[in-house]
Amino acid sequence: MSETASPRRRGRLFRLAAAFTVLLALAGYVAVRYVSGDSGPPRCTARAAESSDGDVPTYEMSPEQAANAATISAVGTTRGLPERAVTIALATALQESALRNIDYGDRDSVGLFQQRPSKGWGTVEQILDPVYSAGKFYAELAEVPGYSRLPLTEAAQRVQRSGFPQAYAKHEPDATLLSAALTGRSAATLTCTGTGDGEPGDPAKVRAALSRAFGPEVLPGTAGADPAAGGGEAGGQTDRRADGQADGETDAKAPAEVEVPVAASDRARGWEFAHWAVARSADLRIAEVSIGDRVWSAAKSGQGWRKTEGQSGPEKSAANDVRMRIAQ
Repeated sequence: MSETASPRRRGRLFRLAAAFTVLLALAGYVAVRYVSGDSGPPRCTARAAESSDGDVPTYEMSPEQAANAATISAVGTTRGLPERAVTIALATALQESALRNIDYGDRDSVGLFQQRPSKGWGTVEQILDPVYSAGKFYAELAEVPGYSRLPLTEAAQRVQRSGFPQAYAKHEPDATLLSAALTGRSAATLTCTGTGDGEPGDPAKVRAALSRAFGPEVLPGTAGADPAAGGGEAGGQTDRRADGQADGETDAKAPAEVEVPVAASDRARGWEFAHWAVARSADLRIAEVSIGDRVWSAAKSGQGWRKTEGQSGPEKSAANDVRMRIAQ
């Protein structure tokens, strides 16, 4: 018996040791991915503000969906519309396209809001521009008397004239959560993970995107300038690198920066820009976003918004100013 039992025990010990080794390797793998912020396929998450009962609703989406949602919100606030209008627009886009800028749909419908060229919404090319399509939606919504006091599904239906008018209601909770984050009312509630792929970005494209979504006045010295022209010298302002060098100077691998000044009293406005930058981080190659004493970075995206302990001076954003570092 002892001669047959011993090999069995050795076999069990070997299997246990192998299993333990696999578990250790898996734990190390997970730890490395957490520290580096590499948490798998890129995803963005908006969450509600902390609640007393500990239940915090969240909405998860792809970077593409987050970028489209951020554009819809920016166009609405830039028009001076209330958060309720943004919620209605987001719920509508969630129903019509799942926040995807698609080039197909029922009959000739296309885009985020499935607007139809044959019904006067614009050309296909125009409607497939998220800034244009969101603007057209808000223009129609603003013509609806008392839209902010109407049930969301009724307000959306007055604009869309859908064959399924009750469908918008089911998206109201997610749209409300998204609009609170994207308008900046809820600070540090939108993050993205896995967006750092090492590809370089261009501060000119970031400035152009900011100007298109929020208007040229958002960046000092760019009023009246062509947003497509982007960065470089614009009204005396130069995109600068983290070490103070201007574009074109030495040390080209240092990340360039775009800074958006925000009044010290306008906390929500600052977080609106900060969340917009994180939502657009994948397509605009934004490596880091900082506001006040909080920072988000693609390299540590799995950790969300972090406290910038021990930072001061030029490395720390003043008040509500938002600094965006672009990967180079």
